[in-house]
Amino acid sequence: MTVRETGQRPARPAPPSAAKVGFARGAIELKQFFRERDAVVFTFSLPAVMLLLLGSIFKDKVPGSDVNASQIFAASMIAAGIMSTTFVNLGTGIAQDRDDGTLKRLHGSPTPLVSYFIGKILLVLVVSVAEVLVLLGIGKALFDLKLPVTADKWLVFGWVFLLGVVASALLGIAISSLPRTAKSASAVILLPFIALQFISGVLFNPVRNLGSPLVEIGSFFPMKWMAQGFRSVFLPDMMTFQEVAGSWELGRTAVILGAWCVGGLLLCLLTFRWKSSRQG
Repeated sequence: MTVRETGQRPARPAPPSAAKVGFARGAIELKQFFRERDAVVFTFSLPAVMLLLLGSIFKDKVPGSDVNASQIFAASMIAAGIMSTTFVNLGTGIAQDRDDGTLKRLHGSPTPLVSYFIGKILLVLVVSVAEVLVLLGIGKALFDLKLPVTADKWLVFGWVFLLGVVASALLGIAISSLPRTAKSASAVILLPFIALQFISGVLFNPVRNLGSPLVEIGSFFPMKWMAQGFRSVFLPDMMTFQEVAGSWELGRTAVILGAWCVGGLLLCLLTFRWKSSRQG
């Protein structure tokens, strides 16, 4: 029977869910990222080069231990690598999308905002895994970084990595609204990224020697807790004497990184802009 005979129209297919659209968006983001060779090289090379420089300069054993300073840098630099692939990559990338009108065109499509976020987080999750593998390879091959041999250590590594990626990615999405143009994005975003490496115990260790104000500022952001969490995985427990609290504080690390995941999402929803100020 025809539609005219029954008086009924065929049911329209249900629209895809936000998660499905987000996964499709993530596949597009990955293809676009790996086509940009300059971005790929910069993203992967910055933490790796910093690790090679610091590990080659600081090779002496930490007094009172059998651990080389290069091993501490290798463990801590994983946190900087994650921040590079998430905070820096997303902050500059979204600012570029906003400036060239990509976000404005995307906003006119049926793509929900949450799907855009899912796509970006999937992008940085894949890229962060690759970045960590590169840093672990350098640390193991050149600086005798000891890989964990117990399941509990790898479990800690897993949840610090996942919480760190999500928290840093959301922070990168939020900070992308600060630059007025794509040209200024690198300067606006790289400055806090470099500063955080110093006050979070990545480029300066032990962090407790920095002094109270800087330690407190660094302790507010995810990088410090990621670096400390990764040190707990790759360094012996006797190295806790270099930490501010004299312990790895894994419980506090989980709470603060988890809080950044929730707070970062709220911050994104409050600050995210589809259009630049120049577009009105």
